[in-house]
Amino acid sequence: MNLLVGILAFGSEYLDSSLGMGYGTALAPMLILLGYNPLKVVPAILISQLITDIAACISHHRLNNVDLRADSKDFRIALILGLVSSLGVIIACLVAVKIPQYILTFYIGLLVFAMGILILVNIKKNFSFSFSKIIGVSFLASFNKGISGGGYGPLVMGGQILSGVFPKNAVGITAFAEAITCFVGFMTYLILGKIIDWKLTLMLILCATPAVPFAALSVKKINERRLKIFVGILIMLLGLLTLFKISRGS
Repeated sequence: MNLLVGILAFGSEYLDSSLGMGYGTALAPMLILLGYNPLKVVPAILISQLITDIAACISHHRLNNVDLRADSKDFRIALILGLVSSLGVIIACLVAVKIPQYILTFYIGLLVFAMGILILVNIKKNFSFSFSKIIGVSFLASFNKGISGGGYGPLVMGGQILSGVFPKNAVGITAFAEAITCFVGFMTYLILGKIIDWKLTLMLILCATPAVPFAALSVKKINERRLKIFVGILIMLLGLLTLFKISRGS
């Protein structure tokens, strides 16, 4: 069981650090299917992803995939996304127990699928950058993260690309903003008195973190347009998978 969890954590983090999404979205349901309590899975993913996102920020910055210096445009975008996301994740943690799961799952699936379609349809277009386009998306994404442990990366990545941010930069920006979101969400769960499964948390950290440098190198070498296509297809498939699960009543 521990070996399987480790492999899943490594694979999910490689996906997340290379495409800006997939860690919580893929790992949370798989851990639940393996028998872990959902109320313990989400905090474990939040704190482990905080660590891996910090590592991802350092790796992507060093390889010039993104510029996270304090006076850079990328840093300002990431900071604004992180601050807006903090508000969304706090609200999500407070209302998590009151929202019917099937409604939330359908909502996330439909939104993610639509984002993937938009990216693929507009694959050849170059958008002018706009903060206003991504602020609302970051709030919705962080709300998803706080409730389900996933759904942040697909929306924030898609929102940035549709707002004029280059895909490689968007991966590093997403890692920075998501680190802030994960920290705030985890602290909120602690304040609310949730029991943390520290064994699971440590296992996820130890197995996921080594995937980060490999993912950063992949982003460094891949073509921008090809990366955008991969992101669009993956987002669309994640949305379809989520909708399929809700249609099956799971």
